Amino acid sequence: MPILSEARYENKILKPSRDLPLKEGESVIIEIRRPVADRMFGLFSIDEKTADEIISMDEWV
Repeated sequence: MPILSEARYENKILKPSRDLPLKEGESVIIEIRRPVADRMFGLFSIDEKTADEIISMDEWV
């Protein structure tokens, strides 16, 4: 069963944000995916008024 965990890349080391149920020295295969916000950055542009309306929507609260 796959294990999903966020991780941060620091000083050339990938550091999981939580403990993982792995044995010391165990080999794994990882899949790298960036957060959706990072993948969407720059794909479209909107005016400032529309951006403010989206940010103030009740769904974000």
